[in-house]
Amino acid sequence: MNFYQQSIEEIIDKLQSSKTNGLSLEEAQQRKQKYGENKLKEEKKKTSLQKFIDQFKDAMIIILLIAAAISFGLAFQEKNISAFFEPLLILLIVILNAIMGVIQENKAEKSLEALMSLSSPHARVIRDGLEQVIDAKDLVIGDIIKLEAGDFVPADARLISSSSLKSEESALTGESVPVEKDFKVIVNEDAPIGDRLNMVYSGCSITYGTAIAIVCATGMNTEMGKIAGLLNNEEDNKTPLQEKLAELGQKLGILAIGVCILIFIIGMIDGIPLIEIFMTSVSLAVSAIPEGLPVIVTIVLSIGVGKMAKRNAIVKKLPAVETLGSTSVICSDKTGTLTQNKMTLVKIFTEQLEDVNDNNSDKALELLRFGALCSNGTVTIENNIEKHIGDPTETSIIAAAMKNNIHIEQLQSEYQRVYELPFDSERKLMSVIVQHNNELIVITKGACDELIKRCTNGPIDKATQLTNELSQKALRVIAIAYKKISTIPTNPTTDNLEIDLTFMGLVGMIDPPREEAKTAVATCLKAGIKPVMITGDHIVTASAIAKEIGIMQENDLAISGHDLAKMSDEELEQKITQISVYARVSPEDKIRVVKAWQKQNAIVSMTGDGVNDAPALKASDIGCAMGITGTDVAKGAADLTLMDDNFATIVEAIKEGRGIYQNIKKTVAFLLGTNIGEVIVVFVAMLLFKQAPLLSMQLLWINLVTDSLPAIALGMENIEDEVMNDKPRPKDESIFAHRLGVRIVAQGFLFGGLSLFSFYFAMTKLHSIEAGRTLCFMVLALSQVLQSFNMRSQKSLFKIGLFTNHTLNKAAFVSIFMIMIVLFIPPLSLIFGLISLPIEYYLIGFIISFIPTIIIEFLKAIQIIK
Repeated sequence: MNFYQQSIEEIIDKLQSSKTNGLSLEEAQQRKQKYGENKLKEEKKKTSLQKFIDQFKDAMIIILLIAAAISFGLAFQEKNISAFFEPLLILLIVILNAIMGVIQENKAEKSLEALMSLSSPHARVIRDGLEQVIDAKDLVIGDIIKLEAGDFVPADARLISSSSLKSEESALTGESVPVEKDFKVIVNEDAPIGDRLNMVYSGCSITYGTAIAIVCATGMNTEMGKIAGLLNNEEDNKTPLQEKLAELGQKLGILAIGVCILIFIIGMIDGIPLIEIFMTSVSLAVSAIPEGLPVIVTIVLSIGVGKMAKRNAIVKKLPAVETLGSTSVICSDKTGTLTQNKMTLVKIFTEQLEDVNDNNSDKALELLRFGALCSNGTVTIENNIEKHIGDPTETSIIAAAMKNNIHIEQLQSEYQRVYELPFDSERKLMSVIVQHNNELIVITKGACDELIKRCTNGPIDKATQLTNELSQKALRVIAIAYKKISTIPTNPTTDNLEIDLTFMGLVGMIDPPREEAKTAVATCLKAGIKPVMITGDHIVTASAIAKEIGIMQENDLAISGHDLAKMSDEELEQKITQISVYARVSPEDKIRVVKAWQKQNAIVSMTGDGVNDAPALKASDIGCAMGITGTDVAKGAADLTLMDDNFATIVEAIKEGRGIYQNIKKTVAFLLGTNIGEVIVVFVAMLLFKQAPLLSMQLLWINLVTDSLPAIALGMENIEDEVMNDKPRPKDESIFAHRLGVRIVAQGFLFGGLSLFSFYFAMTKLHSIEAGRTLCFMVLALSQVLQSFNMRSQKSLFKIGLFTNHTLNKAAFVSIFMIMIVLFIPPLSLIFGLISLPIEYYLIGFIISFIPTIIIEFLKAIQIIK
């Protein structure tokens, strides 16, 4: 059915809906069950079995399995049951490793799915006669939806009514210029999508105006659904850090394979049985390569993103978490982000300035009436609590009118609105045409400096002076004007409506700063982050607020959009570090500011809520959309959504981003340091003693119990407050900066040296290579688990609390338990090639295992590690 060819009445009748009441809740549920959810089919996900099989595609694992197969063959030749233990055990360890890999992947996947559900799109729908906000996936055919500038269209829909509606349909047509829509048009059958002016389409966005529409197609039946095959081929993007670590893993792999080949050659020369030295070499390669590192990083990032969500910061993509930690400039809007967004009208000017009360002058009441008529917000009183819905500037005018006993519903019925020219950030005005007693009246409200240019009479000079005075007191000032017209223009625009106006007066409202914003700004300055205010408000108002909360420091500059327009890009780049406040700016100005900061190698975070803010949000390194006042388009362009529209939340997110990066560094350092230790102990022992200090299954068991659980637990370490005392990290800074690489290698040598000593000590004293291997296994395994506690912080464990990371406590307990069962339970110890030692040797091993912790604690105390 071509809905664009039919009249509105035909479509409503065909879809059995109601223009005023919409569908009933019961009918909507039945249609959802019949037609399914309003979403595109997702690419089929891998099953756990497929993920399990994928674990065996790694080259090292394949070599290890080949080695196990060869070992099985030799065992069959020997016809000795004990000969089967080693290949069976290796197979078991490989399977356990694969299972843990699948668990890790599933955990990361679920975290990301939960994250995406938090930022899923919504739709405004009328059901049972009531307007409500629902998840877009719950829309059904026949639903009546409301649309306005900034909304994403949630489903294909036929327009029922519209006002100055424009839709950006480049996702379907490739045409970037928004299409003007008209609900009255009936379109030809062969009209292409771009010419169907009475339709709006899923996945496109509303750039201007308002509309009411009836849903005609959902999910895969939408025009977007028909090309869904092209949309489901997106590959999972790795974060820059994951890519670097994957590359590092490859390099380490090549190095480890080289070392293992060398060990294999040395073993052959020294007469070590071929299968034993082959298995040891391959096992060492598997243990030495941190192949699980990228997955662990994903889990750590996902856990961090979950924490951010609990603090009202919804991150859309994992790479944004890394960038957050490097943020050096925050460009923030003023209203609602730095202020409370609780506008209260306090001043009215018509012929004279007066305070708002319940007994204002007749002229002031007339101004409030016209201001309320040119507003779209609503104010309700429930249980003696005043509830504002809509733009705070508009609701403050309506609330002041109600305070003066002006009945809004009665007023709106007497002055019927017949046309609206919506507000936009470029002209900074909004106009309506109302009809009263057969008279047409244009009412315009907006920024005083813009409105007075369009007025021909009224107290203009006095208004200009008062605007400056009130702005200096941090009041937002809105001007109101009107004119009478005989007919509505055929094509109403700003050029034929918003001219020759009569200036009526001013209303002044205040939006006090958020208390937490002051603290957050102070935190930014301490952390080396430059906070910048970018607002459409008057420069004097903006400067007053900026000074009060600490954004504008001594010798800082505040400039207007007019001043900014006069500056060349070169001039802006020279002065950019001195400017703390930009007032009366356009969305295009925001992009200039972002790029000027980026030319200084700054990592810029930018807030925005409107349709026109989307380019600036995309241009910035971290785009932050407002969750309450933000449009769908702004949220779609942003990397981060602030669910409480609060500046302090951005700062908390940056702190979390820094902390997550620190935790990833700890995880990387832990895994690489311990793996280097394993390589050193085997390589040096082969050179010095001509013996393998650890068997293949012993190496693999150490790798199994120390590489995953403690590493993930380290990533869940609480973020230290001191993380905001440091300057921002350069975006291209290596993860091994600040001598971390040196410390990793040094710690690897420490583990390797102590394990070698243990091997040599027990082997020579007890005249048994099995004794040497047993003590070496114990020391290497235990010291690695204890090392996870060392890595928690660069501060002493006694300062942060020995056991305050409860997840690590549990992980360490499980790891130590798994080490102990193979050390002390005879059947298992026999299978692993371990023997029972005199009790004093276990005590010696226990003491040696603590030596790295003691050394590192000492180095922390004398501040060599800091």
